[in-house]
Amino acid sequence: MRWLMPEVPQDQAAVLAAELGLHPLSARVLVHRGLRTPEAASAFLSDKLADLPDPFRMKGMVAAVERLFRAIREKESITLYGDYDVDGVCSTSLLALFLRELGARPATYIPHRLDEGYGLNLQAVEKIAADGTRVLVTLDCGITSVAEISRARDLGLDVVVVDHHTVPPTLPPAVAVLNPHQPGCEYPTKHLCAAGVAFNLCMGLRKKLREDGWFATRKEPNLKSLMDLVAMATVADVVPLTGANRILVHHGLQELTAGRRYGVRALKEVAGLEADSPVTAGQVGFRLGPRINAAGRLHDASLGLQLLCSETLDAARSLAQVLDRANAERQGIESSILTEALAQAQERAEHARGFVLYAEGWHPGVIGIVASRVVERFHRPTVMVGVKDGVGKGSARSIEAFHLYDALSGCADLLARFGGHKHAAGLTIEAKNLPALRESFERIAKQRLTPEDLIPRCKVDAVVGVKELDESAVEALQKLGPFGQGNPEPVLVLRHQVARPRVLPHKSGGAGHLKLALVDAPAVDAIGFGMADRLALTEGPVDLAFQASFDTFRGQRRLSLKLKDLRVAA
Repeated sequence: MRWLMPEVPQDQAAVLAAELGLHPLSARVLVHRGLRTPEAASAFLSDKLADLPDPFRMKGMVAAVERLFRAIREKESITLYGDYDVDGVCSTSLLALFLRELGARPATYIPHRLDEGYGLNLQAVEKIAADGTRVLVTLDCGITSVAEISRARDLGLDVVVVDHHTVPPTLPPAVAVLNPHQPGCEYPTKHLCAAGVAFNLCMGLRKKLREDGWFATRKEPNLKSLMDLVAMATVADVVPLTGANRILVHHGLQELTAGRRYGVRALKEVAGLEADSPVTAGQVGFRLGPRINAAGRLHDASLGLQLLCSETLDAARSLAQVLDRANAERQGIESSILTEALAQAQERAEHARGFVLYAEGWHPGVIGIVASRVVERFHRPTVMVGVKDGVGKGSARSIEAFHLYDALSGCADLLARFGGHKHAAGLTIEAKNLPALRESFERIAKQRLTPEDLIPRCKVDAVVGVKELDESAVEALQKLGPFGQGNPEPVLVLRHQVARPRVLPHKSGGAGHLKLALVDAPAVDAIGFGMADRLALTEGPVDLAFQASFDTFRGQRRLSLKLKDLRVAA
């Protein structure tokens, strides 16, 4: 890794610590991340619900609220059409539960990934119209569905688009489009996920109903109870945890910890999370989210929707077990495809700065995850395509220096369909065009990426001494969370002599882990996952790049350093 060391003006950090009552190490991290004034740092650290932006700053909100208000008042039929991933499922669950509390009875529709593909499709639109729907709300899709929404309009449907993907030059003819990326939208947090946009729609609709006297004889919904769904979607969709997202996830994690929703409680049980332990963003990303996703990747994504809307714990537990089994099945398929994909990538790594990897029979439901694994291994933008019956369905993931959607736009003449954003995308392509896509994508990657861009970066937030590593410092750093995209867990660097270095075997036979202690710091452990090959570097003083947290074993809490990188001290 290429270490990017911090340059922190000590006087600014001291002012920040003094004025906001922060731990000095937390202040240094904030200053390093560009939050150099008390006002900026205070705004970032805010977790008050009152600090959420006014939903009516979002372009299209007035029209969306007015149309749904009329549908509720006149008891018109509403259908919610969500994507099959965590964000789409959570968005659909959230809006369905909210509308039911208002007395509406919305229908829901989640397309089948393999049979129908991503986004709106004409057959579904025609079926929904034939069933008597008057208002169709798309969730986590719809922004590029010009033809489908035109057809919906011809069939007498009013469509409200709730999306967050890249906005195309031509918007669909919907009665309202909610997407913070659209030109003229004044909502300050641009990178909401779809569930975040849907939550704003709920806020706006509740405000309109309150002003109209709707709750004079009815119970007013508590929107905070829906924030567990927003948190799951926001973390799983890997959007920046800053601005409104930080506030939403902060409170949503509290709701997930409480586990008041039957579906969440059952999901935590099968994921091995203790009922009373605080749920972290990492656990959402690696344990809860994948189980919701698994159904949509392999089977029927509506199972996740049913789970989150379960009205009894027994029903929720039954569905959670199905999702858990689907997740285990997904892991097996993923492992097999990953082996093949890594072999293809290794063959091209010497000359290609971006990968297009494809094969007959690769499951389209898991190739996005595999693409992420390839990016982790080679630090190159990667397109993965599974081919069946002459058609390729693909998912792509990228690195910080490469805008994926823009790159695919440069290959648009080869693609039947594509969409996404800077870091992730999906596509459909005729199999005969795959060699040309590989050539075109590799050429664009070579033009836009330098050799330096292909070296993984380790962004260091602060250099510390061993005496600074105490419980109060680490507890203070944890208060800067929730951590994730846009607000990564702080990385610290320590130069020190290590003691008792040893290798721990990997349970599945992969690269072993490096376990070590620090000289003169017996209460601190360090572990480098997959770093067994670095054992020889630990004979003298070393520079450790790490994230600090706590481990509890047999009731005893210890400070633990999770190594990001290690090198011989210069």
